[in-house]
Amino acid sequence: MPSRFPAVLCAPLLFSTLLLSGCGYHTLNSAAHLPSTVHTLAIPSFKNNTQSYHTQAVFTQAVIREFNSRSSLRIVSADDPDADATLRGTILTFTINPLTYDNTTGQTSTYLVTITTRLELVDRHGKVIWQNPSYLFRQQYEQIQDLASFIQEDSAATRRLAQEFASAAVADILESF
Repeated sequence: MPSRFPAVLCAPLLFSTLLLSGCGYHTLNSAAHLPSTVHTLAIPSFKNNTQSYHTQAVFTQAVIREFNSRSSLRIVSADDPDADATLRGTILTFTINPLTYDNTTGQTSTYLVTITTRLELVDRHGKVIWQNPSYLFRQQYEQIQDLASFIQEDSAATRRLAQEFASAAVADILESF
């Protein structure tokens, strides 16, 4: 009578091997989009094509902080011809739309904030390493008392949105999932 032992062990092993090879699995801190020659990354201030005042500075700083916390790259916060790569960003749209209303007060209770950016990572020779020409990021926020204060430079909500955007964008660049 043939032994079932090898088949019992082989099936899960084969399944897990196929699963790991098909999902883009890679080791921690390995950047699938970044060539191994990239050690210095320049991140100049994002451009802002919107009416939201100073938002580009908040978003640029959030992306710099995220790269510093998630990678071993040396980050330069300006255009640097000696950098191995440069990440350029442009804020294309920044909109705040009401989602739900409070029946009692008639005021908006939640908003949907949407930003669209163009992100491009190029090497020192200008060759595109990674890009997303229309990076769309949405986040829902509850009851912003003063809508005008939301888009001010020092707004906690804008900083929170910038951090969430930076986390998602840097993950896309570094993790390549």
